[in-house]
Amino acid sequence: MRNIKILLMYDGNSYSGWQRLGLSEKNNSIQGILEETISSYLGEEIHITGSGRTDAGVHALGQVANFKSNTKIKLSALMEDINRKLPEDIRILKIEYVDNDFHSRYSAVSKTYEYRIDTGERQSVFSRKYTYHVPETLNIENMKKAAEYLIGTHDFKAFSTDRKDLKSTVRTIYDINIYKPLIKDNCHNQNELRIQVTGNGFLYNMVRIITGTLISVGEGKMPANDIELILKNKKREMAGITLNPQGLFLIKVRY
Repeated sequence: MRNIKILLMYDGNSYSGWQRLGLSEKNNSIQGILEETISSYLGEEIHITGSGRTDAGVHALGQVANFKSNTKIKLSALMEDINRKLPEDIRILKIEYVDNDFHSRYSAVSKTYEYRIDTGERQSVFSRKYTYHVPETLNIENMKKAAEYLIGTHDFKAFSTDRKDLKSTVRTIYDINIYKPLIKDNCHNQNELRIQVTGNGFLYNMVRIITGTLISVGEGKMPANDIELILKNKKREMAGITLNPQGLFLIKVRY
């Protein structure tokens, strides 16, 4: 039995998220669809492990997963055949054999998520399903100053939806990059602002709350140094809103 690693992208708008929670969601989760499609093709029961559980509506440009199989089919042919059977909004980009002890989640050392914001007066019709609309000028320099307080190892309890499992809420953020992409195509959004967050792991809704908080700073609703106070007090109500999932992308997982 070989361990097979796949790199994939998907549009999360039509799905309940990555994780298959039960039989009722088997056909509406990315994991469930992949398992069903690959199992049917290979003629064996396949269980797929993902690097992270993206929520309903969240997208991925660089999700990583792995599964074990007895197949002897050439991997390039396997990828092409599976892609033909998958829905058009899910695609495998790369496939390879890895060591048997490779685990797409536990072997990861960092992940990068990106949140996309439309700052135009009217939201672009072309990116409306993939951005959060903020129809006003944001103070990007103040947002960058606020982001600096989040870099490092902190207790991010205030930046996550309350959890009752008593697990640690300490995480490390390595970098936050706030930038405007160079887009020359008129069919794409010329007013897009992107926030990339790289860390060793993320709590539930953590990136969406961090982005909501940085937007509040950019709007002048809170000073940049309030971030330090929010981290110290660990109170969810002090941070910004939880933005919608449609603007969030899993960009890359590093091993």
